[in-house]
Amino acid sequence: MIEVKNLVKRYGNHTAVDDLSFTVEKGQVLGFLGPNGAGKSTTMNIITGYISATEGTVTVNGLDVFEEPEEVKKMIGYLPEFPPLYTDMTVREYLDFVADIKRVKKSEKGQMISEIMDATKITQMADRLIKHLSKGFKQRVGLAQAIMGYPELIILDEPTVGLDPKQINEIRDLIRELSKNHTIILSSHIMQEVSAVCDIVMIIDKGKLVISDKPENLSEHLGATGEISISVKGDSESVIAALKKIDRVTKVEERTRTIEGIVELTLNFGEKDDIREEVFYAMCDIKAPILEMQTMKMSLEDIFLKVTNHTGEVIQLDYSTDMEKNKSEDAEGVNTDAGDL
Repeated sequence: MIEVKNLVKRYGNHTAVDDLSFTVEKGQVLGFLGPNGAGKSTTMNIITGYISATEGTVTVNGLDVFEEPEEVKKMIGYLPEFPPLYTDMTVREYLDFVADIKRVKKSEKGQMISEIMDATKITQMADRLIKHLSKGFKQRVGLAQAIMGYPELIILDEPTVGLDPKQINEIRDLIRELSKNHTIILSSHIMQEVSAVCDIVMIIDKGKLVISDKPENLSEHLGATGEISISVKGDSESVIAALKKIDRVTKVEERTRTIEGIVELTLNFGEKDDIREEVFYAMCDIKAPILEMQTMKMSLEDIFLKVTNHTGEVIQLDYSTDMEKNKSEDAEGVNTDAGDL
């Protein structure tokens, strides 16, 4: 569906995208990750034909983006980080306008607009001015315009910014539904979002591809921490002494006890080792029952930081920021200080 080869984009002496190559198969959902300034939005803007590349090629369904831009744009729906909304229009007027731009047949336009408003949960806002909507609903309207015309490829740049947890789950469900008939590129800083809806995760840093794989493979191959969390019923000194006799254990750390008579420990060992059997038999020898043993895995956020070696970027793992932004908005999605309706 999409093939990017040796893509380079320079702004003067700054290289935003540096020899980037990847492919996206039809029907896949690609999660595009990277710290701010990594080149994610630049790459997506090049794919849409919004900006040109310095070097390299991009093809969509076999068509070159730079040689046949109009034909390629017909196949793409794009939601940029800041949705292109005409705020003095009502939601319905705006979507009607977008449908005309995308040359949706008049005989199909009314039904398509209704279907898309239902899918993005904005039907109840159809006759309200966009400028009076909350940020969350504005984001939904932006998503609706991207879907208009049912393009083969949908590119979403931070599609859930400003949404509350319930709305985020609804948008994720919508993305899953869209993936049945569309190819999707999704840029996000929310790790749960990427792991929940994406078939492939691609991490870039400083314009270069760092790693590309299925989310589960990233956890399997890069997520090992070389740590085991263990809870054992027994005497602390005896348990620790028995565990330290295991050759491959490099460190035994006792955690704060929560229950009397239960020893809670963290064991460190080589990342590629598996010492669970040895731990089991060591505890059997001293008749100390293991109540819980769990191999510690790195989260997708930890993997992201590991492969980019990027420790200064704060990656969003919860929705508290978005919820704070929406505190001034009422339950119907209308900004309470936006003036009269």
